[in-house]
Amino acid sequence: MTSFLLQHGGLPTAMTWVLRDRDAALAIAEQQLRAGYYLISKPLFGSQGEGIRRIEKSTDLLWLTSSHGIYYLQRFVECAGDGYSDVRVFVINGRAVAAMRRRGISWLNNVARGASCECIELEPALAELAIAAVAALSMDYAGVDVIQDADGGYRIIEVNSVPAWKGLQSVCDINIAERLVADLLDRYCVAENLC
Repeated sequence: MTSFLLQHGGLPTAMTWVLRDRDAALAIAEQQLRAGYYLISKPLFGSQGEGIRRIEKSTDLLWLTSSHGIYYLQRFVECAGDGYSDVRVFVINGRAVAAMRRRGISWLNNVARGASCECIELEPALAELAIAAVAALSMDYAGVDVIQDADGGYRIIEVNSVPAWKGLQSVCDINIAERLVADLLDRYCVAENLC
């Protein structure tokens, strides 16, 4: 649903297929491989990069399994520059409050998988994209993972409704928990005269 809502909102994302039929998933994967594209297979629910696999050749399809009866495939996005990196933008109540670049030791840039983090200054276009993604999904807060593709454009690769912020907190000068609590109090307690 996330991919559908992002695409429906006109936001740049990786080409995505959500299928119930294994044969259809295999056919899409084989067609994409023949066209020169790698794919990513993701579980519907997960964290810290668990269960995410890259499909680079037809023999990788042997282990292709569903997640709750669904095959979720995304076209792999080659990132700009050398190596592998993406950006996590943390959005709270319509504001991008912090961002970090994650550099992985492989194509997977999760902190739990050994990626290094550095706090970055948010450029307006990146902040606006992350805010639009969170708004398209009607979320109060989220971690938006964005990759800069080989052509220099940004693509949303994931929107995390329960984002880990340990890596972000360790490199950016912001107390994320404090910001989340302040937002909650401002929007619900003060607005409803509960505090």
